[in-house]
Amino acid sequence: MSDVYQAIANSPVGKKIFSSLNLPIPVILERHTPGQASFIKGNVMVGAAPGSKAVTAILATLKGASDARLHTLAGLAAEADVQKAAGTAGVSVSNYTASREDSQKFKALVFDATGIKNTAELRALYDFFHPLTRKLDKCGRIVVIGRIPENCTLEQRIAQRSLEGLVKSLGKEIKKASIANLIYVDEGADTQIASPLHFFLSPKAAYVSGQVVRVEAADFAADGFNWDKPLSGKTALVTGAARGIGAAIAEVLARDGAKVVVLDIPPMADDLKQVASRIGGIALEGDISAADAPVKISAAAKEHGGLDIIIHNAGVTRDKTMAGMPDKFWDMVIDINISSEERINAQLLKDGTLNDGGRIVCVSSISGIAGNMGQTNYATSKAAVIGMVQGMAPELQARNITINAVAPGFIETQMTAAIPFAIREAGRRMNSMSQGGQPVDVAETISFFASPASQGVSGNIVRVCGQSLIGA
Repeated sequence: MSDVYQAIANSPVGKKIFSSLNLPIPVILERHTPGQASFIKGNVMVGAAPGSKAVTAILATLKGASDARLHTLAGLAAEADVQKAAGTAGVSVSNYTASREDSQKFKALVFDATGIKNTAELRALYDFFHPLTRKLDKCGRIVVIGRIPENCTLEQRIAQRSLEGLVKSLGKEIKKASIANLIYVDEGADTQIASPLHFFLSPKAAYVSGQVVRVEAADFAADGFNWDKPLSGKTALVTGAARGIGAAIAEVLARDGAKVVVLDIPPMADDLKQVASRIGGIALEGDISAADAPVKISAAAKEHGGLDIIIHNAGVTRDKTMAGMPDKFWDMVIDINISSEERINAQLLKDGTLNDGGRIVCVSSISGIAGNMGQTNYATSKAAVIGMVQGMAPELQARNITINAVAPGFIETQMTAAIPFAIREAGRRMNSMSQGGQPVDVAETISFFASPASQGVSGNIVRVCGQSLIGA
């Protein structure tokens, strides 16, 4: 669905009129393009607080960005630490002296805050970001790396938790379709930040801002990993894949190298077969809420060597206020949106159909985080998805299986096209980017979670909402 407002606002005449009326001009987002040589292109500023330890891993990851030029801020307390880490990582980092007069632009600002141990040391954040935020380019990136607060001493926990406020505020200040995100990494797990850092710095994260990802220890080694085809050799199942977000997920997983089984209900068979044909995948018809669905899905998957990835995307809405909702609306939404997923997971794990090292990714919703009028059933089901992800993550660690969820906000689909005009426009504009997202934005985030490189990422909920003003 096209955004007419955005198209007019970005035309030469529209820019003049909208600027004179002080109306928002939604910037056209830079998204991933096929054959892109480097996950980030342009000047990247890297800084660190004294005593920070993740900077070596940060620079080692950026070494793989062939079109990036790395800099450190002259005069910063930990400037020498960054240069020392650059030598260890085998990269060249230029010193930059900030000046209001120069026209220097940076595509990304990356700051290692893992060394911050108390609130007095938060001053390092000001010293780095104050002279640089005005120099962030259009569709720029801010990434802050900290320690998981719950695993810190009390003083450090207080300071590290503050990073969420910083990042969420920066995401709302920087404008120009730029994003800001936070990676919390456990002590000793710094080598595992390659995957989230790749994602958050790349155009694949175009509509993801103000988000937090927690990274724990794992045995993934980045050396020799194929970042262009991260899912090569993997088999994935995507439910609700006949159209919209589900079809986009299937396409992105296939692009990234996976063999994809697409599943949807029989009435959607024609659309489903078109998706399968387009991506060279396998079409599987079925109703996930049927009593025998888990067994049938497991049997079908075993014919293809089992599953490495399952994406729980299928879902329904039956909107009514609680007072006016018939019980069949409640029962249907709960059964399809969460209970069916529980049953399928249980069967795949019991049968061993989901291979060790597998990935479970669920589609929740911003409604499950913030609630929504007239969607008590839907919001309840999507909040339950979050509970399932957080509850199952520790239980799956023994088999190196991860489980995560995405929570889309306003995404341009056939469903949102049916929303009344005024409500639709409000949904589009009430975020830091003043526009709706695309199905591919959800799909890119899911592929990040599905990657073997995301072994240390489990139990996370990432909103794909352009940093919506609704909810947390």
